[in-house]
Amino acid sequence: MKIYLSEYICPKAVETLKEKAEIVDTWDHLEELDAIVLRNVDVTREMMERAKKLKVIGKHGVGCNTIDLEAAKELGITVLNTPKANTNSVAELIVGLMLAAGRNINHCDRVTRKEGFTRIAPPEVSGLELEGKTIGLVGMGNIARRAGEILKGGFSAKLAGYDPYCSKELAEKHGIQKYERLNDMLEISDFVTISVPLTPSTRDLITAENFSHFKKDAVLINTARGGIVNEDDLYEALKNKVIRAAACDAFVEEPPNGKNKLMSLDNFCATPHIGADTDEALQRMGMEVAEEVLNVLEGRETKYRVV
Repeated sequence: MKIYLSEYICPKAVETLKEKAEIVDTWDHLEELDAIVLRNVDVTREMMERAKKLKVIGKHGVGCNTIDLEAAKELGITVLNTPKANTNSVAELIVGLMLAAGRNINHCDRVTRKEGFTRIAPPEVSGLELEGKTIGLVGMGNIARRAGEILKGGFSAKLAGYDPYCSKELAEKHGIQKYERLNDMLEISDFVTISVPLTPSTRDLITAENFSHFKKDAVLINTARGGIVNEDDLYEALKNKVIRAAACDAFVEEPPNGKNKLMSLDNFCATPHIGADTDEALQRMGMEVAEEVLNVLEGRETKYRVV
C-alpha cells in the first residue's frame, strides 16, 4: 500500500504507518495512492478522480475545509478526522489568548523590548480580569465546551452560547445559557470566542453589523478558521475602539505576517495557527489518524468518519 504524507506528524505515527505501507510525499503517482494523510494540503475532486485506488483521506486535526467532501462522498472515499485529540490544547490557547489580549501582554512585551515605558503599571495598558466575566461561545462543540469548563472552574465565568446545531438541553448540561440569535449573545458577552468550522454558512459570520452589538470593552478570540471573522471589519472595529481587543490564531492568508494590517494595531494579538501545536496534542492526533487510516485500509470500522 502507498500513503501520501508530506506534512509533519509525530514520529511514532509515521513509524506506525511505515509498518504497513510505503510513505510518499509527492503527487507524482496519484493513481497508486491507497490513502492520504494531511494537515493543511488541498485535496480536490480532480485529484480524487485520478487516484483510482484511493480509499481513505485522514485529516490530522478537525477542520476538513481543504478536502472536497462532496466529491469524496460521490466517489466512495472515506474521510475521517481526529475531532477530540486537540480539544484541550486549543481550549487552553483560547484561555491564554483571553489573558494576553485582555491584559495587553503582547503590547507590553513589544514596548518593553524596544523603547520601554516611562513608569511601572502605566494606566494606558490597564487590563481586564477574567474573574466572573460572561463568555460568549460562538459554537458549542468539544473545544468550546472544554474552554468553558476551564473558564467556569478557574475564573467563575458565566457561559453563554450560540450554536444552531446544539440543543438547549445539551447546552444546559454543560452550564451554558443558549441564545437563539447571535447578536443577542454578543450584547451580553465580555469575551467572545469563535469555535466553528469554516463553511459557506459561517464565512463572514462576524462582520461590522455584528461588531455594533459587542460591548465596548469586549474582547474577541478566534482560534477556528480565517474567514469566519471578516478581517477588514475587525480592523475597523479595533482601530475605532468599537471593541477593546482581539486575538486570532487563524487568518485568511496563512501563515500570517506583517502585511496583514491587523498586525499594526496595539490592541491585537496574533499567533500562527498554534491551537493544536502542543507535544501532547500532536501525539494524540498523529497516532489517532494513523490508526484510523489503517483501520479503513484493513477493513475495520473507523470511529470518526466525516463522510
